[in-house]
Amino acid sequence: MYAEHFGLTRLPFSLTPNTEFFLNAGGHRDALNLMLISLAEGEGFIKVVGEVGTGKTMLCRELLGRLDETYFSAYIPNPFLSTGSLFRTLAEELGITIRTRDGISELLQKINRRLVELVANGKKVVLVIDEAQAIPPKTMEALRLISNLETEKSKLIHIVLLGQPELDKLLDLEGLRQVRQRITFSCHLPVMDREGSERYIEHRLIKAGYNEGRLFSPRAMKTLFDTSGGVPRLINILCHKAMICAYGKGSRTISQSHVQAAIVDTEGLRPAAAAANNHNSWVVGLSAAAATVAMVTTVLVRFL
Repeated sequence: MYAEHFGLTRLPFSLTPNTEFFLNAGGHRDALNLMLISLAEGEGFIKVVGEVGTGKTMLCRELLGRLDETYFSAYIPNPFLSTGSLFRTLAEELGITIRTRDGISELLQKINRRLVELVANGKKVVLVIDEAQAIPPKTMEALRLISNLETEKSKLIHIVLLGQPELDKLLDLEGLRQVRQRITFSCHLPVMDREGSERYIEHRLIKAGYNEGRLFSPRAMKTLFDTSGGVPRLINILCHKAMICAYGKGSRTISQSHVQAAIVDTEGLRPAAAAANNHNSWVVGLSAAAATVAMVTTVLVRFL
Protein backbone atom coordinates (compact mmCIF):
# COMPACT_ATOMS: atom_id res chain seq x y z
CA MET A 1 0.00 0.00 0.00
CA TYR A 2 2.62 2.56 1.07
CA ALA A 3 5.81 0.89 -0.18
CA GLU A 4 6.08 2.87 -3.40
CA HIS A 5 5.19 6.12 -1.62
CA PHE A 6 8.22 5.79 0.67
CA GLY A 7 10.53 4.31 -1.97
CA LEU A 8 10.50 0.80 -0.49
CA THR A 9 10.87 -2.51 -2.28
CA ARG A 10 8.76 -4.34 0.32
CA LEU A 11 6.94 -3.74 3.59
CA PRO A 12 9.46 -3.38 6.43
CA PHE A 13 7.29 -4.12 9.46
CA SER A 14 5.43 -7.31 8.63
CA LEU A 15 4.65 -9.54 11.62
CA THR A 16 5.77 -12.63 9.68
CA PRO A 17 9.19 -13.72 11.07
CA ASN A 18 11.35 -13.12 7.99
CA THR A 19 14.99 -13.85 8.83
CA GLU A 20 16.14 -11.40 6.14
CA PHE A 21 15.16 -8.71 8.66
CA PHE A 22 16.99 -10.35 11.59
CA LEU A 23 19.10 -7.84 13.50
CA ASN A 24 22.13 -9.61 14.96
CA ALA A 25 22.60 -7.27 17.90
CA GLY A 26 21.90 -6.96 21.62
CA GLY A 27 20.04 -9.75 23.37
CA HIS A 28 19.20 -11.56 20.13
CA ARG A 29 22.87 -11.76 19.19
CA ASP A 30 23.77 -13.05 22.66
CA ALA A 31 21.02 -15.69 22.60
CA LEU A 32 21.93 -16.84 19.09
CA ASN A 33 25.61 -17.12 19.97
CA LEU A 34 24.77 -19.05 23.12
CA MET A 35 22.73 -21.58 21.16
CA LEU A 36 25.28 -21.97 18.37
CA ILE A 37 28.22 -22.39 20.76
CA SER A 38 26.30 -24.78 23.02
CA LEU A 39 25.29 -26.96 20.08
CA ALA A 40 28.83 -26.94 18.73
CA GLU A 41 30.02 -28.15 22.16
CA GLY A 42 27.44 -30.97 22.13
CA GLU A 43 25.32 -29.82 25.07
CA GLY A 44 22.05 -31.64 25.69
CA PHE A 45 19.36 -29.14 26.73
CA ILE A 46 19.33 -25.40 25.97
CA LYS A 47 16.60 -22.99 27.07
CA VAL A 48 15.78 -19.47 25.84
CA VAL A 49 12.99 -17.54 27.56
CA GLY A 50 11.47 -14.24 26.46
CA GLU A 51 8.27 -12.28 26.89
CA VAL A 52 5.52 -12.25 24.26
CA GLY A 53 6.61 -10.39 21.14
CA THR A 54 10.35 -10.30 21.86
CA GLY A 55 11.26 -12.22 18.70
CA LYS A 56 11.64 -15.83 19.83
CA THR A 57 10.22 -17.30 16.64
CA MET A 58 12.47 -15.08 14.52
CA LEU A 59 15.42 -16.22 16.63
CA CYS A 60 14.32 -19.82 16.25
CA ARG A 61 14.24 -19.56 12.45
CA GLU A 62 17.55 -17.73 12.37
CA LEU A 63 19.13 -20.54 14.39
CA LEU A 64 17.79 -23.19 12.01
CA GLY A 65 19.10 -21.20 9.06
CA ARG A 66 22.57 -20.94 10.62
CA LEU A 67 23.01 -24.68 11.13
CA ASP A 68 25.29 -26.06 8.41
CA GLU A 69 25.39 -29.46 6.72
CA THR A 70 26.94 -31.09 9.79
CA TYR A 71 23.57 -30.75 11.54
CA PHE A 72 20.27 -32.54 11.04
CA SER A 73 17.49 -30.38 12.46
CA ALA A 74 13.94 -31.15 13.55
CA TYR A 75 11.50 -28.34 14.30
CA ILE A 76 8.28 -28.43 16.34
CA PRO A 77 6.48 -25.04 16.35
CA ASN A 78 3.35 -26.12 18.24
CA PRO A 79 4.28 -28.55 21.04
CA PHE A 80 0.90 -28.85 22.79
CA LEU A 81 1.09 -32.60 22.19
CA SER A 82 0.53 -35.82 24.04
CA THR A 83 3.53 -38.08 24.57
CA GLY A 84 2.54 -40.28 21.65
CA SER A 85 1.96 -37.28 19.39
CA LEU A 86 5.35 -35.84 20.33
CA PHE A 87 7.10 -39.08 19.41
CA ARG A 88 5.17 -39.30 16.13
CA THR A 89 5.95 -35.69 15.24
CA LEU A 90 9.64 -36.15 15.99
CA ALA A 91 9.72 -39.40 14.03
CA GLU A 92 8.22 -37.66 10.99
CA GLU A 93 10.73 -34.81 11.31
CA LEU A 94 13.53 -37.39 11.33
CA GLY A 95 12.18 -39.01 8.16
CA ILE A 96 11.03 -42.20 9.87
CA THR A 97 8.27 -44.28 8.33
CA ILE A 98 5.70 -45.00 11.03
CA ARG A 99 2.63 -47.19 11.18
CA THR A 100 -0.71 -46.18 12.68
CA ARG A 101 -0.46 -49.05 15.16
CA ASP A 102 2.99 -48.05 16.43
CA GLY A 103 2.90 -47.42 20.17
CA ILE A 104 5.20 -45.27 22.28
CA SER A 105 7.70 -48.09 22.78
CA GLU A 106 7.92 -48.83 19.05
CA LEU A 107 8.26 -45.13 18.21
CA LEU A 108 11.04 -44.64 20.74
CA GLN A 109 12.93 -47.62 19.34
CA LYS A 110 12.63 -46.31 15.79
CA ILE A 111 13.73 -42.83 16.89
CA ASN A 112 16.75 -44.31 18.66
CA ARG A 113 17.78 -46.34 15.60
CA ARG A 114 17.41 -43.32 13.33
CA LEU A 115 19.45 -41.12 15.66
CA VAL A 116 22.22 -43.73 15.81
CA GLU A 117 22.21 -43.82 12.00
CA LEU A 118 22.42 -40.03 11.69
CA VAL A 119 25.22 -39.72 14.25
CA ALA A 120 27.14 -42.55 12.55
CA ASN A 121 26.95 -40.46 9.37
CA GLY A 122 28.57 -37.53 11.13
CA LYS A 123 25.44 -35.53 11.87
CA LYS A 124 24.57 -33.62 15.04
CA VAL A 125 20.83 -33.93 15.53
CA VAL A 126 19.06 -30.86 16.91
CA LEU A 127 15.43 -30.69 18.00
CA VAL A 128 14.19 -27.09 18.21
CA ILE A 129 10.87 -26.51 20.00
CA ASP A 130 9.17 -23.13 19.81
CA GLU A 131 6.40 -22.05 22.24
CA ALA A 132 7.80 -24.61 24.68
CA GLN A 133 5.70 -23.23 27.55
CA ALA A 134 2.75 -25.05 25.93
CA ILE A 135 4.28 -28.51 26.42
CA PRO A 136 2.10 -30.56 28.84
CA PRO A 137 4.03 -31.76 31.92
CA LYS A 138 3.78 -35.45 30.96
CA THR A 139 5.06 -34.67 27.49
CA MET A 140 7.94 -32.63 28.93
CA GLU A 141 8.94 -35.66 30.97
CA ALA A 142 8.80 -37.76 27.80
CA LEU A 143 11.16 -35.25 26.23
CA ARG A 144 13.65 -36.15 28.94
CA LEU A 145 13.51 -39.77 27.81
CA ILE A 146 14.48 -38.65 24.32
CA SER A 147 17.34 -36.57 25.71
CA ASN A 148 18.65 -39.66 27.50
CA LEU A 149 19.42 -41.34 24.19
CA GLU A 150 23.20 -41.37 23.83
CA THR A 151 26.26 -43.30 22.81
CA GLU A 152 29.29 -43.88 25.02
CA LYS A 153 30.81 -40.66 23.67
CA SER A 154 27.98 -38.21 23.05
CA LYS A 155 24.31 -37.38 23.10
CA LEU A 156 22.29 -38.60 20.15
CA ILE A 157 20.08 -35.51 20.14
CA HIS A 158 20.37 -31.93 21.37
CA ILE A 159 17.22 -30.07 22.39
CA VAL A 160 16.59 -26.32 22.24
CA LEU A 161 13.52 -24.94 24.04
CA LEU A 162 12.25 -21.43 23.28
CA GLY A 163 9.29 -20.14 25.25
CA GLN A 164 7.57 -17.49 27.31
CA PRO A 165 8.32 -17.01 31.04
CA GLU A 166 5.65 -19.63 31.78
CA LEU A 167 8.24 -22.17 30.61
CA ASP A 168 10.26 -21.49 33.77
CA LYS A 169 7.15 -22.02 35.89
CA LEU A 170 6.50 -25.30 34.09
CA LEU A 171 10.04 -26.52 34.73
CA ASP A 172 9.74 -25.55 38.40
CA LEU A 173 7.16 -28.29 38.91
CA GLU A 174 8.45 -30.92 41.31
CA GLY A 175 7.75 -33.71 38.84
CA LEU A 176 10.00 -32.08 36.24
CA ARG A 177 13.08 -31.54 38.40
CA GLN A 178 15.01 -34.12 36.35
CA VAL A 179 14.28 -32.16 33.17
CA ARG A 180 15.32 -28.94 34.90
CA GLN A 181 18.64 -30.48 35.97
CA ARG A 182 19.43 -31.44 32.38
CA ILE A 183 19.33 -27.85 31.10
CA THR A 184 22.99 -27.00 30.68
CA PHE A 185 22.62 -23.48 29.26
CA SER A 186 19.79 -20.97 29.49
CA CYS A 187 19.31 -17.29 28.79
CA HIS A 188 16.64 -14.61 28.95
CA LEU A 189 15.76 -12.68 25.79
CA PRO A 190 15.37 -9.05 26.90
CA VAL A 191 13.37 -6.26 25.32
CA MET A 192 15.38 -3.61 23.47
CA ASP A 193 16.56 -0.35 24.99
CA ARG A 194 15.90 2.94 23.22
CA GLU A 195 19.09 2.86 21.19
CA GLY A 196 18.41 -0.73 20.22
CA SER A 197 14.84 0.10 19.23
CA GLU A 198 15.97 2.90 16.92
CA ARG A 199 18.62 0.68 15.39
CA TYR A 200 15.98 -2.03 14.89
CA ILE A 201 13.62 0.35 13.05
CA GLU A 202 16.37 1.77 10.87
CA HIS A 203 17.69 -1.73 10.10
CA ARG A 204 14.31 -2.94 8.88
CA LEU A 205 13.80 0.16 6.75
CA ILE A 206 17.20 -0.29 5.09
CA LYS A 207 16.47 -3.98 4.44
CA ALA A 208 13.19 -2.89 2.82
CA GLY A 209 15.07 -0.58 0.46
CA TYR A 210 14.73 2.80 2.19
CA ASN A 211 17.68 5.12 1.54
CA GLU A 212 16.28 8.63 1.91
CA GLY A 213 17.70 9.53 5.31
CA ARG A 214 15.66 9.71 8.52
CA LEU A 215 12.05 8.58 8.02
CA PHE A 216 10.85 8.76 11.65
CA SER A 217 11.30 12.04 13.48
CA PRO A 218 13.17 11.99 16.84
CA ARG A 219 9.91 12.62 18.73
CA ALA A 220 8.20 9.83 16.78
CA MET A 221 11.06 7.49 17.70
CA LYS A 222 10.82 8.42 21.36
CA THR A 223 7.07 7.86 21.43
CA LEU A 224 7.47 4.51 19.69
CA PHE A 225 9.94 3.33 22.30
CA ASP A 226 8.04 4.73 25.29
CA THR A 227 4.83 3.04 24.16
CA SER A 228 6.21 -0.27 22.91
CA GLY A 229 8.64 -0.73 25.78
CA GLY A 230 11.18 -2.03 23.27
CA VAL A 231 9.06 -5.07 22.31
CA PRO A 232 9.77 -5.85 18.63
CA ARG A 233 6.25 -7.02 17.78
CA LEU A 234 4.66 -3.84 19.17
CA ILE A 235 7.23 -1.71 17.35
CA ASN A 236 6.32 -3.47 14.09
CA ILE A 237 2.60 -2.91 14.63
CA LEU A 238 2.96 0.76 15.53
CA CYS A 239 5.44 1.54 12.74
CA HIS A 240 3.23 -0.14 10.15
CA LYS A 241 0.15 1.80 11.23
CA ALA A 242 2.05 5.08 11.52
CA MET A 243 3.31 4.65 7.96
CA ILE A 244 -0.23 3.97 6.74
CA CYS A 245 -1.37 7.17 8.45
CA ALA A 246 1.48 9.22 6.98
CA TYR A 247 0.81 7.78 3.53
CA GLY A 248 -2.86 8.66 3.80
CA LYS A 249 -1.94 12.27 4.61
CA GLY A 250 0.62 12.44 1.82
CA SER A 251 3.53 12.91 4.22
CA ARG A 252 7.02 11.71 3.31
CA THR A 253 8.14 11.49 6.95
CA ILE A 254 6.64 9.96 10.08
CA SER A 255 5.83 12.49 12.79
CA GLN A 256 4.75 12.02 16.37
CA SER A 257 1.13 12.67 15.40
CA HIS A 258 1.21 9.69 13.02
CA VAL A 259 2.56 7.50 15.80
CA GLN A 260 -0.10 8.80 18.21
CA ALA A 261 -2.82 7.83 15.76
CA ALA A 262 -1.28 4.34 15.53
CA ILE A 263 -1.24 4.08 19.34
CA VAL A 264 -4.92 4.93 19.68
CA ASP A 265 -5.76 2.41 16.96
CA THR A 266 -3.85 -0.44 18.63
CA GLU A 267 -5.37 -2.75 21.23
CA GLY A 268 -3.29 -4.44 23.89
CA LEU A 269 -1.05 -1.50 24.74
CA ARG A 270 -0.68 -0.52 28.36
CA PRO A 271 -3.25 2.26 28.83
CA ALA A 272 -0.99 4.27 31.11
CA ALA A 273 1.88 4.16 28.64
CA ALA A 274 -0.33 5.16 25.73
CA ALA A 275 -1.95 7.97 27.71
CA ALA A 276 1.35 9.28 29.06
CA ASN A 277 2.65 9.69 25.53
CA ASN A 278 -0.55 11.18 24.12
CA HIS A 279 0.44 14.86 24.01
CA ASN A 280 -1.91 15.84 21.19
CA SER A 281 -5.37 16.67 22.54
CA TRP A 282 -7.12 15.70 19.34
CA VAL A 283 -5.68 12.19 19.63
CA VAL A 284 -6.67 11.90 23.27
CA GLY A 285 -10.25 12.66 22.32
CA LEU A 286 -10.44 9.97 19.67
CA SER A 287 -11.74 6.52 20.47
CA ALA A 288 -9.86 3.56 18.95
CA ALA A 289 -12.70 3.03 16.49
CA ALA A 290 -12.74 6.67 15.45
CA ALA A 291 -8.98 6.64 14.96
CA THR A 292 -9.31 3.63 12.69
CA VAL A 293 -11.99 5.34 10.63
CA ALA A 294 -9.86 8.47 10.35
CA MET A 295 -6.86 6.43 9.23
CA VAL A 296 -8.77 4.46 6.61
CA THR A 297 -10.51 7.57 5.33
CA THR A 298 -7.27 9.43 4.71
CA VAL A 299 -5.88 6.41 2.84
CA LEU A 300 -9.01 6.14 0.70
CA VAL A 301 -8.74 9.80 -0.22
CA ARG A 302 -5.33 9.00 -1.68
CA PHE A 303 -6.90 6.48 -4.02
CA LEU A 304 -9.79 8.71 -5.18
